[in-house]
Amino acid sequence: MAAYPQDPGTPDPSYLAFWRERHLCTLTTPRPDGTPHVVPVGVTYDPEARLARVITNKASTKAGNVLAAGPGGAPVAVCQVDGRRWATLEGRAYVRTEPDRIAEAERRYAERYERVPAPNPSRVVIEIELTRAMGRG
Repeated sequence: MAAYPQDPGTPDPSYLAFWRERHLCTLTTPRPDGTPHVVPVGVTYDPEARLARVITNKASTKAGNVLAAGPGGAPVAVCQVDGRRWATLEGRAYVRTEPDRIAEAERRYAERYERVPAPNPSRVVIEIELTRAMGRG
């Protein structure tokens, strides 16, 4: 896995394999005052669509921070670490409420984390339109 930025749409095989392993991740969103809000999350990576997805409750602070950024989305990063290996994806985040987008995010979450998320009528998905990928293997 390379230590330099990569195209998130065409990751090297070891980078993609690392994102398919089960790891807890972090999501960093900007608060309205500009300070970073960092929380643990489950993340799925879809290089073909150039998206990372995080399922969450619509009332969560992370969703609120993304919404507060306005229609242009919020600059965010997701990261995972395993010993000396790490991987970060960066991009613009948007809160999506469409049932088909939520269902796709839930499906991908269940695949990566080997458990179906509990039903949540308040669920939304934070979709991150990826602009950068970096890491070290």
